[in-house]
Amino acid sequence: MTKRHAFLRRMLASVVLAVAAQVAFAQAPSTVQLQDLTWTELRDQIHAGKTTVIIPIGGTEQSGPFVAVGKHNVRAEFLAAKIAQKLGNALVAPVVAYVPEGGYAPPTSHMRFPGTITIPDDVFEKMLESAANSFAVHGFRNIVFLGDHGGYQKDLKQVVVHLNKSWAGANARAILPAAYYETSSDGYAQLLRQRGFRDDEIGTHAGLADTSLQLAVAPQMVRANELRHASKPGAADGVYGGDPRRSTAQLGQMGVDAIVSRTVDAIRQETAGR
Repeated sequence: MTKRHAFLRRMLASVVLAVAAQVAFAQAPSTVQLQDLTWTELRDQIHAGKTTVIIPIGGTEQSGPFVAVGKHNVRAEFLAAKIAQKLGNALVAPVVAYVPEGGYAPPTSHMRFPGTITIPDDVFEKMLESAANSFAVHGFRNIVFLGDHGGYQKDLKQVVVHLNKSWAGANARAILPAAYYETSSDGYAQLLRQRGFRDDEIGTHAGLADTSLQLAVAPQMVRANELRHASKPGAADGVYGGDPRRSTAQLGQMGVDAIVSRTVDAIRQETAGR
């Protein structure tokens, strides 16, 4: 066999593999949820260019008497899927539901309310690092952390710094887009202020902002009928600095749109050229 023939055979083999990957990619289920794919479908999608994986991080905690304790988990998964769909080259990992929420001997912070689940910060960080390393081994190049709860943002920053140090010179990179949490908290609050709402309504936890977002994402998790006829809840009820009684899905959708669009832009900037 001549060198030219050998070269042509290698080129043909490369073309066949590329076409096979594209066919498999096209035939795979139409989902961005990693857990809904087989390992072979996942392998083919990575080969076809889906090299960004989003790890949505929620938390299981009290959110006052009118919002279910899985609020952050459902919201993080929902928003991560929207973001992945807009990116076009991303998949979404299973949501992380167990996060630091305070101590339990004695109970502190949200642990003072039934239904909240907590784990130590070091366990949380190690779990995230292990998940990220798993994705890097399998060919993902951009591992994106989206944290829906304010209490562990410092942990996420430490995880990203540690991973990127350990991956120095490698193809993988850990990313924590600040736009996600900034928009869901201060950014969304500013949008509500522009609509005439006061800070003592917007709140920081389980108030109008928090509850409106949940009505837009998963209305079945909000006890809307009870909320409409309730007196103003306070800190003893698990509602901090706000009043959820005028919450609406329309206000929440405004927040959802801002979170998704700003986070997509931030991720694209971080991954440009990778």
